Amino acid sequence: MEEGKKVTIREVAARAGVSVTTVSRVLNGDGGEHMRPETRARVLAAIEELDYVPVRVAQRLRKQK
Repeated sequence: MEEGKKVTIREVAARAGVSVTTVSRVLNGDGGEHMRPETRARVLAAIEELDYVPVRVAQRLRKQK
């Protein structure tokens, strides 16, 4: 990725070939019993390859519902 450019969850999903929801579930530790281990591994690999860092402020806002 370009230097200084923030990677989005959509980019991670595209790289892994999964939905944004699936990436979100991996990040939040949800849905493990309903997800193939290979899918989880692809998402984690994409996160690492793209050097994805979640936006903590957005996560806090979402959890305040």
